Amino acid sequence: MRKRADYIQSIEIKALWKGGRHVVWNLQPDVNILSGINGVGKSTIINHSARTLAEIDRDEIVPKDAPQGVTIKLMPEDATYIKFDVIRSFDRPLLHSDLLEKLSDSRVKTELDWQIYRLQKRFLDYQVNIGNRIIELLTSGDPQDQAKAAEVGAPKKQFQDMIDELFADTHKKIDRKSNEIQFLQTPTGSRGQGTGGKEQEVLTPYQLSSGEKQMLAILMTVLVENREPYALLMDEPEISLHIDWQQRLIDLIRQLNPNAQIILSTHSPALIMDGWMGNVTEVGDISN
Repeated sequence: MRKRADYIQSIEIKALWKGGRHVVWNLQPDVNILSGINGVGKSTIINHSARTLAEIDRDEIVPKDAPQGVTIKLMPEDATYIKFDVIRSFDRPLLHSDLLEKLSDSRVKTELDWQIYRLQKRFLDYQVNIGNRIIELLTSGDPQDQAKAAEVGAPKKQFQDMIDELFADTHKKIDRKSNEIQFLQTPTGSRGQGTGGKEQEVLTPYQLSSGEKQMLAILMTVLVENREPYALLMDEPEISLHIDWQQRLIDLIRQLNPNAQIILSTHSPALIMDGWMGNVTEVGDISN
């Protein structure tokens, strides 16, 4: 019988590189930050772990001893699978010819664009699911279900409010009337349509800056997991983010989904400034 895990208990890599470095990383259920000098193996540990999880389809049994020598231990120990997401932070041009041929949207030009493109479908599915749940509660005839219906829609509003606040300095807001994620931007010095100012410009997420795309992709990924337990793996998520956004990143993720297990590598001290120093692991302390 299949049983879903709450989080990853440990990651063991028999040989981080050819012929060396045995790694055993015991993880905390909430936040895990991997630190170390350049070349020590931070990204390699994250990438080996992500590849092991990616070898199987979502919600399938996690191999306990993968071909690369990566062993995943889950909690509870009798769990057979875990949900997970991987965030890639580099906004490089898409070069894979097969992938480009499959895309019907010419606006998708970079790796972050591709992540957001896939997230749009997950966001639509998420909205349908919570919409059906709200209708079910409102039509149940139970007065207490009305309060529960409001709770079901709360994470989506929380996500929208977060993005609006983060993007406020560039006068962008999520278009809350659109089923897909798109933005309304008020020109500087304008009061908006219908108030004597210029009309608001409609922006797709592909028109955002790299840092904005990166933050949007991270928070959308967290949102669509609907506050369920899962593992979120990120390799240097601070790239392209302003230092204030770096400092707030972990707390924003935790607010949106307190059940997410964060596993990340970083070079930035800003990520741990908000009380996460005790969650930092040095690569040298978990390898020999």
